[in-house]
Amino acid sequence: MGQNLWLAPLFEFAFYYPLVMSLFWMSGGLYYYLRRERHAPARTDPPPMESFPFASILIPCHNEGAQVDETLCAALAQRYPDYEVIAINDGSRDDTAQKLDALAQQHERLRVVHLDRNLGKANALRMGALAARSEYLICIDGDALLDPYAMHWMVWHLTSGPRVGAVTGNPRIRNRSTLLGKLQVGEFSSIIGIIKRAQRVYGRLFTVSGVISGFRRTALNRIGYWSDDMVTEDIDISWRLQMDYWDIRYEPNALCFILMPETLKGLWRQRLRWAQGGMEVMLRQFHGLFVWRMRRMWAVLVEYLLSLLWAHVMALMIVLWTIGQFVELPPALHVESLLPAWHGVVLALVCLLQFACSLVIDRRYEAAIGRNYFWMIWYPLVYWLLSLTTTLAAVPKTLLKRRGARAVWTSPDRGLR
Repeated sequence: MGQNLWLAPLFEFAFYYPLVMSLFWMSGGLYYYLRRERHAPARTDPPPMESFPFASILIPCHNEGAQVDETLCAALAQRYPDYEVIAINDGSRDDTAQKLDALAQQHERLRVVHLDRNLGKANALRMGALAARSEYLICIDGDALLDPYAMHWMVWHLTSGPRVGAVTGNPRIRNRSTLLGKLQVGEFSSIIGIIKRAQRVYGRLFTVSGVISGFRRTALNRIGYWSDDMVTEDIDISWRLQMDYWDIRYEPNALCFILMPETLKGLWRQRLRWAQGGMEVMLRQFHGLFVWRMRRMWAVLVEYLLSLLWAHVMALMIVLWTIGQFVELPPALHVESLLPAWHGVVLALVCLLQFACSLVIDRRYEAAIGRNYFWMIWYPLVYWLLSLTTTLAAVPKTLLKRRGARAVWTSPDRGLR
């Protein structure tokens, strides 16, 4: 990149931000692995429990007819002795209701709650929690396949201390037939998984994984359950729990196999929703963060604000370079080139090192994950470009959103099946 005195600090930030964050995530992830995972019990040998309290699995469903049978079968096959499964049909227009009723006739553990119209995932979860008979609630999506031992691992965490309000599991990508699917295998391993480990080291998570998370009902009662006007109910519930001083754990042994978008349109819509959800939560909670008792949230706050700043700095660089191709700008605003030169080589090497670290950690849960290493090489360009564009698009979308508008379901891209 061409530089001058005015733009040099911006170029340096644009380069050093992803570099420093990668090193930060790697060190935190490896520390978590060496201290908590390396000598932990195998996934199929979860820690013993003095008793097995009754627990509930909540599965909100909206137009999930194509995959609801396998989702419910996996939920009903848990290696946990005492639990129920509650499926909430949130105004589905396909055959989800009929399939759920048929399954309920076959399985005593399964109960079905039918809602007459689409009121959103947050409302469906709240209705399921009201119908549940237990203190411990395990929530999964309607297309997710829960590992047989996942419930044991999550309830073990929730019962391990009185201040554990939630625990999030380890999503794994099921559909890998396209390049986008293969890239997301690397993302969930080397980006999302390692970030959660690093955040857990310094004490606070940005969000639980909405596709697999467990909650203590007492904690939900205190904060008022899920908010139905937030586009990402998982980010919102995570921040409100932690600001009420509840602890959130991360359990990589609690596996859940999920479907992800395999088209650019589907991936864009999903990541734009994630970006908008993070911004909505930040706007709502920002005023309450600047007190000493919220200091453990400051690291997560700083990480988010720096990512927001990086996206806008990169956008500024691109705009100045584009304008400079047509008109002559003052030297202080001239961007000679967007090609990264040696910066790109350094970032690529650090990124590959991060991928290698994640593969070392994640082969414990997926022995053949190394075969995806080649595809991960191409991921940095996709990830940073997607992060940049969705962050920029989310700003006006969030600011212009009508206050109090209910966030209802839209059927996502489930990949090529």
